[in-house]
Amino acid sequence: MLQINILKNRAFRYTGIVIGCLIASSSINLFLVPSHLLTGGATGVAIIFYYLFGWPIGAQTFLYNIPLLFASYKLLGKSYTVDVVLGTVIFSFCLDFTRFLNAYAPLNDLMLAAIFGGVFNGIGYGLVFRMNGSTGGVDIIGAIVKKYWSFHMGGAIFAMNTCIMCVAGFLFGIAPAMLTLISMYVNSQVTDKVIAGFNKRKAVLIVSTRAEEIAEEILQNVHRGVTFLHGQGAYTKNERNVVFVAVSLTQVAKVKLIAHNADPHAFMIIMSANEVLGKGF
Repeated sequence: MLQINILKNRAFRYTGIVIGCLIASSSINLFLVPSHLLTGGATGVAIIFYYLFGWPIGAQTFLYNIPLLFASYKLLGKSYTVDVVLGTVIFSFCLDFTRFLNAYAPLNDLMLAAIFGGVFNGIGYGLVFRMNGSTGGVDIIGAIVKKYWSFHMGGAIFAMNTCIMCVAGFLFGIAPAMLTLISMYVNSQVTDKVIAGFNKRKAVLIVSTRAEEIAEEILQNVHRGVTFLHGQGAYTKNERNVVFVAVSLTQVAKVKLIAHNADPHAFMIIMSANEVLGKGF
């Protein structure tokens, strides 16, 4: 049974990587290339040479990723590198396989092409990252930054891709470069959203003299686990329990109402939690 579950999980991951690569490559060929825009990373460099010399984007992307695969193997390990190789091969293949979509560009407006190209790129890349995979290029650098410095991958990739945008500005003009910057920004934001999940949770801290009553009401009516944290007032030196609970966005109002009804003077802090793992979530 355990072996079957492992195989199912791997099949699910690899299927997600394939779908993500297909979405991202289709977006590039459907929105960006027909509008003479760019994307980031090794693919962005490949697109530049495609515009200049007509070289296949997918084949270039694969070649440019070879040096980065060595860095991935050294810093991120063999297991991750296997997924990187898989994602790089699939993504490079999909880039050339979906090249026919250039002829079916649905948008003539460059701004809309940049925005929707960024949206669908972000969906594709985010799905790959969520499956702990990579399409290669600066994605590898982004994964290294996330692992060792805990930065958002989308933001790290966006910063590195800005350098590519500057080069493109000298080659193709300011307007395409600015539109590419917009596309990259949208891409980075959607990537982070997909990685973290759109259904955000909220973490609530409640300081009250009636913490036990509030906790009981939350357990009974909201059906979420509650944790008591020890707290002490710095000025009064009074000790009391602090209620800590993670809830969905739609349950925040109910928790606030429970706390207010039990103690109108309760002090509450409501914080965003991009991802909550464990029983109940």
